[in-house]
Amino acid sequence: MTSFPTRLLIVDDHNLFRQGLIRILGDYEQLQIVGQAANGQDALALVGQLQPDVVLMDVNMPVLSGPDAVRQMRARFPSLPVVMLTVSERDDDLFDAIRAGAQGYLLKNVGAAELIDALQRVRDGEAIIAPSMAARLLVEFRALAEQAPQEPQQAQAGELSERELDVLRLVAQGMSNKEIADALGLSEHTVKTHLANILDKLHLRSRAHAAAYAVQAGLVRDIQTKR
Repeated sequence: MTSFPTRLLIVDDHNLFRQGLIRILGDYEQLQIVGQAANGQDALALVGQLQPDVVLMDVNMPVLSGPDAVRQMRARFPSLPVVMLTVSERDDDLFDAIRAGAQGYLLKNVGAAELIDALQRVRDGEAIIAPSMAARLLVEFRALAEQAPQEPQQAQAGELSERELDVLRLVAQGMSNKEIADALGLSEHTVKTHLANILDKLHLRSRAHAAAYAVQAGLVRDIQTKR
């Protein structure tokens, strides 16, 4: 876990909520709020200027929605993680955000301490999903698997070491880096290294796509999404 403040850009079209969130999160030394925006278009203009570590963004906004903004951010700033913070528990919104490239999906009833922990974990490369939404991701994983070309991935599976396969199976079960480290007797740093190698070897973009690959390749059965 990173020990220095996470530079955060907050994007929400409701001014009262946005200002309240800034006041609450501003009291925590783990975060440095570098800017705010009322819609996705304004956020895009600010990202290059402010260089945040993480963007915290609503889903449904005027001018440019959250998922549409994420797609453009991924194209311009591929390493920038975006976390959706929303009241929406609709499957369509969750799946659209994941497909767009969001690295987290949280509901607005989340507590401040839990939100801060999630933001730092996302900065460190993890994917964070609200517990009430997490089980539904299996549907999205299967959809991603159906879209992915099968023959090249099956050929590449043999490139993974046994330990990397262990990590991949646990990623597909929704485990965090810390949970995987505890389960396999590894350090979190080692888990991150294995995950980076997995993505590189399989030519995958994200943790979600790695989970989709595991489902497609038959590496995981009876998945229990833990987060």
